[in-house]
Amino acid sequence: MYFTDRGIEELENRRGEEEVTLGWVADQLRTFVDLNPDFEVPVERLATWLARLDDEDDEDDE
Repeated sequence: MYFTDRGIEELENRRGEEEVTLGWVADQLRTFVDLNPDFEVPVERLATWLARLDDEDDEDDE
């Protein structure tokens, strides 16, 4: 188990039943980076990875 898994588990346990939009998540990520600028690169990588998840499937078809 990675250290970050604890935070992910807490998120799932506390808010896992909620429904949110990706727009809401994007706003929360922006706010987080505004408050924690040292995390700009990791948040950018996560957001880009999430945005491109379907692209991997398209590449497999080629």
